[in-house]
Amino acid sequence: MTNLEKLEKHVRGLTPEELRKFREWFAEFDARAWDEQIEADSKAGKLDALVSEARTERTAGSTREV
Repeated sequence: MTNLEKLEKHVRGLTPEELRKFREWFAEFDARAWDEQIEADSKAGKLDALVSEARTERTAGSTREV
């Protein structure tokens, strides 16, 4: 049995309260991991093309309010 399979089995056995707490913890964990990945990609220059495109569109006046 893989670690993932063990984890899935364990999560299925959680009480509703434990599952609620796990969801909260995982949402924070996942958001933090996402932020770290975006920061690493930015530092590595992987987002430079998107930034350049956005700046070009803003200068050209082709952006819109979100």
